[in-house]
Amino acid sequence: MSEPLIATGRTAWPRYYTVVLLLFAAVFISYIDRTNISVAAIAMQADLGWTETDKGLVLSSFFVGYLLLMAVSGALANRFGGWLVLGVAVLWWSAWTALTPPAALSSLTALVMARIALGLGEAAVFPASINMIGRWVPPERRSRATALLISAISLGTVFSLPITGWLVRAYGWPWPFYLFGAVGLVWYAAWHLLARGAPPAAVATVAEPTQKRAVPWGRLLSLPAVWAIIVAHFASNWGLYILLAWLPSYFKTTFGVSLANAGLLSAAPWLVSFIMANVAGAWADRMLASGRSPAFVRKLMQTIALGGLAVFLLLLTKASTPTIAVLLMCGATATSACAMSGFGPNCFDIAPRYADVIWGISNTFATLPGIVGVYITGWLLDRTGSFVAPFLLTVAIALFGAAFYLVFGSGRQQID
Repeated sequence: MSEPLIATGRTAWPRYYTVVLLLFAAVFISYIDRTNISVAAIAMQADLGWTETDKGLVLSSFFVGYLLLMAVSGALANRFGGWLVLGVAVLWWSAWTALTPPAALSSLTALVMARIALGLGEAAVFPASINMIGRWVPPERRSRATALLISAISLGTVFSLPITGWLVRAYGWPWPFYLFGAVGLVWYAAWHLLARGAPPAAVATVAEPTQKRAVPWGRLLSLPAVWAIIVAHFASNWGLYILLAWLPSYFKTTFGVSLANAGLLSAAPWLVSFIMANVAGAWADRMLASGRSPAFVRKLMQTIALGGLAVFLLLLTKASTPTIAVLLMCGATATSACAMSGFGPNCFDIAPRYADVIWGISNTFATLPGIVGVYITGWLLDRTGSFVAPFLLTVAIALFGAAFYLVFGSGRQQID
C-alpha cells in the first residue's frame, strides 16, 4: 500500500509527517507541563517556606507516578494502539497541571499527590508515541523521527523555562500551570481530527491494536541487548533529569542571577540540544543508508552522548562565570542529545513489533533518576552547599552507561 498523501498544491505531504508533528507536540506539551515547576518552585519555595529537601521532594514526586505506569503504558499502547492511549493521557495530565496551584496552596502532601497524578498521565507519552512511529513511519526514517520526538524535550524546556520565569514574575507562580494545562485541550482536538485512522500496511512493524498477541515479557527481559538499552537510557536520563530539575537553581545559587535570568540561562543549553538531536538523527539515518551496521551507528551515538556529557560536566565543576557555565552546559546537552539516535531507536532494531513495550520497560528504569537522582541532588546541596558532588556522581553514571552499552548493545533483530 502506498503512503497516504495530502495534496498541498505543488507537493504532496505524507500523512505520517502530520502524525509525527503531533507526536512532537505531545512531548513538547508534556515537558512544559512537567518542567515549569523547576522555575516556579523557586518562587513557591519562598512563598510556602520549603527547605531544599522539600523542594527536592516536590521536584522528584512527579516521577513516582511516571514510574508506576510506564511499563503498563507500553503494553496498553501495544494492545489498544497509540492513538487512543496518548489521547486519554494528554487529557488526564493537562487536568492535573491546572490543579497544581490549588494543591500547592492546600499542603505539601496535596502537591506531592498532584505531581504523582501528573506523572501517571505522562507515563504514556513515549510508549504510545513509539507505537505510532512503528505503525506510521517508514523504517529508513525512524532514527530521525525518534530523534525529533525526543528533541521535543529540549524545545519544550527552552520554551518553558524563560516563559515560566516571565509569567511568575509578571503574574505569580500559579499562572504557568493554568495556561499550560489549557494547551493540552487544544492539542487533543487536533489529535482527534488529524491522527485518527489506519496507517499504511506496508510500513507498520508494530501490529494493529485489533491483533491480539501476548507480550513475551520473559524473552524480552532475557536479552542482553534490551538491558543495554535500559542501562543507556538510565544513564542518559540521570543527566537529563538532574539538569532539567536543577539547572535554574544552579545558576541562581552558584552565580546569584535573578529568577528571570536563571530561566533564560537555563534555556540556552536545551536549544542547542534540540538542534543537535535532529542533526544527529539525520546523520544516523544517512550512515545506515550508506551501509553502516545498526550496531555501529547506535554505539557511536551513545558513546558520543554519555562520554561527552561526562567530559563537559567535569569541566563544569570548575566554571567561574555564568558565561563559561552556559557554554559548558551547551556542550553537555549537545553531546548527550546524540543518545536520541543511540538507544532511542534501538528498540526498532532488535524487536520492532515490541518497540513500544521495550520503551515502556527501559523508561521504567530510566525514570528512577527522576526520583532518586533529583532527590539526592537536593540532599547533597543541603549538605555540601554546591553542585560539585551531584555533577561528579552524574559523570560516574554516564561513563558506566557508555561502557555497558558498548559491550552489550546490538543492532541485530532478535525477536520477530
